[in-house]
Amino acid sequence: MTASASKTNSQRSGNTPQDIGIPERLLKHTVRYTDYQEIKRDDLTPMMRHYAEVKDAYPYALLLYRVGDFFETFFQDAIAIARELELVLTSKDAGKAIGKVPLAGIPHHALDRYCALLVEKGFAIAICDQVEDPAQAQGLVKREVTRVITPGTILEEGMLTAKRNNFLAALVIADKHWGLAHADVSTGEFFTTQGTAIDQLSQELMRLQPAEVLVPTNAPDLGALLRPGETSDNLPEGLPAQFCYTFRSQTPFTHAEAKQRLLQSYRVRSLEGFGCEHLPLAARAAGGLLHYVEDTQKESLAPLQPLSTYTTTEFLVIDHQTRRNLEMTQTVRDGIFHGSLLWALDKTTTAMGSRALRRWLLQPLLSIENIQERQETISELVDNGTLRQQLQLILKQIYDLERLAGRAGSGTANGRDLVAMAESFEKLPDLAALMAHAQSPHLVKLQIVPSELEQMGRKLRAHLVESPPLYLTDGGLIREGVNAHLDGLRDQVSSDQRWIANLEVTERERTGISNLKVGFNKAFGYYISISRAKSKQAPDNYIRKQTLTNEERYITPELKEREARILNAKDEINQIEYEIFLELREDVGQHAELIRKVAVNVAAADVLCGLAELAIYQGYCRPDIVQDRTLAIEAGRHPVVEQSLPAGFFVPNSTGLGYGETPDGRGGKAHPPDLIILTGPNASGKSCYLRQVGLIQLMAQVGSFVPAKSAVLGVCDRIFTRVGAVDDLATGQSTFMVEMNETANILNHATPHSLVLLDEIGRGTATFDGLSIAWAVAEHLASDIQARTIFATHYHELNELASLLENVANFQVTVKEMPDQIIFLHQVQPGGADRSYGIEAGRLAGLPPSVIKRAQQVMGQIEKHSKIAVGLRKGSVTKSSKKSKVQESSPDSQLNIFG
Repeated sequence: MTASASKTNSQRSGNTPQDIGIPERLLKHTVRYTDYQEIKRDDLTPMMRHYAEVKDAYPYALLLYRVGDFFETFFQDAIAIARELELVLTSKDAGKAIGKVPLAGIPHHALDRYCALLVEKGFAIAICDQVEDPAQAQGLVKREVTRVITPGTILEEGMLTAKRNNFLAALVIADKHWGLAHADVSTGEFFTTQGTAIDQLSQELMRLQPAEVLVPTNAPDLGALLRPGETSDNLPEGLPAQFCYTFRSQTPFTHAEAKQRLLQSYRVRSLEGFGCEHLPLAARAAGGLLHYVEDTQKESLAPLQPLSTYTTTEFLVIDHQTRRNLEMTQTVRDGIFHGSLLWALDKTTTAMGSRALRRWLLQPLLSIENIQERQETISELVDNGTLRQQLQLILKQIYDLERLAGRAGSGTANGRDLVAMAESFEKLPDLAALMAHAQSPHLVKLQIVPSELEQMGRKLRAHLVESPPLYLTDGGLIREGVNAHLDGLRDQVSSDQRWIANLEVTERERTGISNLKVGFNKAFGYYISISRAKSKQAPDNYIRKQTLTNEERYITPELKEREARILNAKDEINQIEYEIFLELREDVGQHAELIRKVAVNVAAADVLCGLAELAIYQGYCRPDIVQDRTLAIEAGRHPVVEQSLPAGFFVPNSTGLGYGETPDGRGGKAHPPDLIILTGPNASGKSCYLRQVGLIQLMAQVGSFVPAKSAVLGVCDRIFTRVGAVDDLATGQSTFMVEMNETANILNHATPHSLVLLDEIGRGTATFDGLSIAWAVAEHLASDIQARTIFATHYHELNELASLLENVANFQVTVKEMPDQIIFLHQVQPGGADRSYGIEAGRLAGLPPSVIKRAQQVMGQIEKHSKIAVGLRKGSVTKSSKKSKVQESSPDSQLNIFG
């Protein structure tokens, strides 16, 4: 049971039927929720006894048990789904000694829809289906659990979000080290890694946003932190509690068991090829995850791709706070996709391309060579508009091959899925022909089409009709000419149906009854209908079948013979078609790994084609990626804000940080600082400027072109942001404490190759405390760490740092002052501001005039008495050993601001 669901259900477990809403009419005959385990199984009916046996094997899951056209649940599961799905709760007789028990069911054809709702609520679902034809069953129909659906093991298209991965993760913690594996069962991606420090593990989980996280419950390496049945409240300190944690036996997570499972599954003798032979925790996590997938998928196991080992140091590190502050995948304010960086960049045409772009964005590259490979492909597509447009046309006709291959491999693909694959395979040769003269790395990969997929596409086309039905057992799947016996049966059915179609005409002529009709219904089959007034004219070979108010219905021996022949032939036709389809699906499933390899290349081309489109229409440039610490952006723009404004409204600004040289505007060269103190009015664009610099660096390391006139960027190891803060009431932390925690994280992890973007450090406490903290933080970043930093602040006193430290410079966002208003110019220029115009911002926001007037009076008194700036200018801040220190001073006397 997942942690979130188990916690909820454990709270419910002590409730009485009255408490959880069982209708009054059922109370006398209902087994209590808490009494279920006490039921004597011998007292149950055979079917209910089997249900109980299956439920005992899957106590953590809601058991959906196929009965006719419904999947039914009983006992506590019925109560649960009736409540969660708002279904009518009824009852069923479970045996003379038991009486009636709760019952709730869902139609079998609505299984996916209801399962999606339950999984979204954090429940695991065991599907117990009929595995033999009820018409041929002797006694109880044979039923087995064919699949267990959990939040992290979803395959069904209707339950998945097309544009993002659905990750299942597994973690192992031991001796202050951790192993983490994650897989997307629907696409086959399978990765593992190992590291130290729980905060690294937490950040990786936050990046992945897994739908479900597996944890060994009784693992000795977790000690008393986790015990069977405990919820996410008991997870090791530092792990995110918002995910669904599923607690599993530790046995599959032991090194011996996990390694053996991996070796057997991939038929290898060593884990060296996967890169985790000497990473025991990574191997343990991967083996435990693989065991869970095999256990839940049963016969529907979708093959996972070969395991790939990675390290978090292979990519630009972006912590959760930075992802949030830069609004990479969702906005801060509303938590929605629209308005995020991903929204602005996603011009892909396929679902797999959109997922790839999300992954690239969350794992920017550190390798200049790999970055340039992506840049080369974008450049070629930018330069060759015809190639780009034709590529997009073909990509629009290719379906989600990654997930289609997964459904084929798991045996859950339907006819429409295979037709979609056939159509996609047919486009691959066209794609290869289009790329015949391409030069860039990612386009060259599309030049070769595996012959197996070409043949598979032709085979699927030759076998399957263009628009197959949704349900596989309804027939109408296979074309004519595929199977001679199938064609013969179809001819026989057609002949008999023509005979029945002509029967009405021939019988009217033979009997002379002009209103004679031939009809059909499910209850009686074919029949001949004659009005009651003319029933006496019925021939002797008519056998009366039914008498109605206005008509008599008859059958004839020959009509029943034809009907039986049609029905038997149709059943055989449907069975033959189903068997042919299963062979096709199995054949496709065996090529799942090859299909996914092709899909990865197609997805990459889709991403880069979309980025090329963006570069053209938004005027992006190709950044020059270098090894040093240079950050030189000429006329940079915010990629999201720019798209949200009318064309030409965004004011571009340049940025220079690091050791590289940049034009100084006077024909010479200047050495940019390591730290910029950025001042200026409220609402003038300081936060936008900070974010645009971070986003341009991020986009460059994804391999994208960037919104600027030109850019030279050194590879960055980490991007840190501290923009705004909120209370963290769950952990009892104030706004200021959250701010300090985030700042401490930056100071403890930043390096000279990091990019640090700070907004309003120290504003959550008293003026002297805040200014002192802001000064010390800025000084530490510039002197000790020498990280490339932009420090936006309203503490104008920090401008003094530029005169004390050589690698600090002052910049301001300028305004134009008018007699009765200010105009924000949104231009960043050298020099420090000495005013913030906060009262003017309040006026623009609509504060009452009386409040504005009084604020101006108070401000005048404060400025008259304040000696902070004077103290700084007179030397209360001194330079010592290339560092500055704030000397202690007594606070000013209380100001008289009351008139």
